[in-house]
Amino acid sequence: MPQAPRAPFGEIVQLLSVLPAGDEAAVEFVRARDARLTKPRGSLGALEGLVEFLARWQGNGEPTLDNPMVAIFAGNHGVTDQGVSAYPRDVTAQMVKNFTVGGAAISQICALHELNLRVFELALELPTGDITLEPALDDRMCAATIAYGMEAIAGRPDLLCIGEMGIGNTTIAAAINAALYGGSGADWVGPGTGLDDAGLAHKAAMVDRALALHRDHLVDPMAILARLGGREIAAMLGALIAARHQNIPVIVDGYVATAAASLAHAVNPDAIAHCIFAHVSGEPGHRRALDAMEVRPLLDLGMRLGEGSGAALAAVLAKTALHLHNRMATFEEAAVSDRES
Repeated sequence: MPQAPRAPFGEIVQLLSVLPAGDEAAVEFVRARDARLTKPRGSLGALEGLVEFLARWQGNGEPTLDNPMVAIFAGNHGVTDQGVSAYPRDVTAQMVKNFTVGGAAISQICALHELNLRVFELALELPTGDITLEPALDDRMCAATIAYGMEAIAGRPDLLCIGEMGIGNTTIAAAINAALYGGSGADWVGPGTGLDDAGLAHKAAMVDRALALHRDHLVDPMAILARLGGREIAAMLGALIAARHQNIPVIVDGYVATAAASLAHAVNPDAIAHCIFAHVSGEPGHRRALDAMEVRPLLDLGMRLGEGSGAALAAVLAKTALHLHNRMATFEEAAVSDRES
């Protein structure tokens, strides 16, 4: 028999295990309108699929994007004491301020395309434990942070884009992926914010050190999150869970955000069915993680900025797709002959 989840994580695992299904009737309603639009059927490709995605997970044959939200979760990591990043830890808080005053790429994308931007700071003054020396979080703090992330949807967005900010968190994503899927640090690390070859080798060695230290405790996805994770990853996991139970489709950003989805998938592969993966980033481990979950990214632009930027661009595509679906004329309205039966 499978092991029961440890006490702080019981309800979380239950929420990941018993999930509402998508609304296929809503999808059929969308397809029926799409078939009447003045275009060859299927000619808008993935854009048509985006409208179906919104309908399925909103449970609405006439899906909306009246309140799309980009949520950035920011956390700090003790492992930065090991020199795994080209930037100091103070940059996390500095970039959070930059988000709020409109100076960051994500701020400008959201302003241009009318996406709501919210930033959730997660005890930036208190970094997680250095995973090369100790657990990142104790179980109770990890579970509480997941629960905090669930509150991110309190404003009832009709689309949730999850992204992050946290110096050192690509090291954390690499460690999580190595624990979930196997391999060494070298298989999962990338340049992050701009490491050279020597820095990359050191980063891989720190991941290996953490894996060796915690090896006997990495018994399930929640243990992996607590031992090797970060507050922003735990909170993104919580947001992803809550969105599923509240009929909110999710767009997942890059390598670090995908680590949160990977943990959900490891508990129950169906737990990410309401998610689209915005893009494959320039971090080499990201493609491997997407392949491990057998999901396809929407975009491949070589981006590795984080901060929800890829997810926001995918939301722009979703807005465009829905606008076309709602505003294009039907064959009847335009007096255009449909194809012969």
